[in-house]
Amino acid sequence: MIGSVLALALFLFAQARPGTSQPGGFREVVDLTHSLPASGLERQQKSGYRLETVALSEKISSSEASEQFATRIDAPARLIRGTWTVDQIPAGRLIGPLVVLDVSAGAKSNPDYEISVQDIARWEQANGPIPLGAVVIARTGWGSRWTSVRNYRNADAKGAMHFPGYSRDAARFLAEGRNALGLGIDTANLDRGSAKTFAVDQYAAEHGLYLLTNVANLDRMPANDAVAMVAPAKVAGGSTAPVRILALVR
Repeated sequence: MIGSVLALALFLFAQARPGTSQPGGFREVVDLTHSLPASGLERQQKSGYRLETVALSEKISSSEASEQFATRIDAPARLIRGTWTVDQIPAGRLIGPLVVLDVSAGAKSNPDYEISVQDIARWEQANGPIPLGAVVIARTGWGSRWTSVRNYRNADAKGAMHFPGYSRDAARFLAEGRNALGLGIDTANLDRGSAKTFAVDQYAAEHGLYLLTNVANLDRMPANDAVAMVAPAKVAGGSTAPVRILALVR
């Protein structure tokens, strides 16, 4: 008799349990992160997750660093001494409204495409002003090349890489005009692959923005109405680190 009662109680309890739901009314959680290969993790553990020895003037080194880290975050300290390292970025700056700038049409016909202020203006005409304190990530379509190192680098005969990036004016508008917390992209660097300098990276670092590169799954994201949760490995004194980026879609 006792056994029958317990069985009935368990059955009724199971029937009454609500279905699984996402927190805070969000309908979906999308992982915007490429996996870090175990071999890459071992290399970075041995080196303390530091890339300070990488020469920023060498594009090939920048690409190799990106591959080692898969999806990564660069703190302002990577370019500006005395600014935030990865572990010093305030936690409040690692979560915010997520804005996805889709420039894949332009990048499809021009691998050296630069995201412009005009691209941002078109986004705002369609979606309203970019909210202050957002995490802005550009979808260039380059993520479809991730499985091929050759296609992802897209190097020419002289070794110069060709992939899309931000223009300095666009980065300036987002930093100063929209108070962005961080800028991201689905390529190996915020500056386009053929750029001669790291002007966008430098400008963003000078203004306290962190950079997110090799971002994944942007084809699954709406233009807005999502929240970004940026969770880097908390590397003491590190200027760059692997990062997990989750998008909570309303």
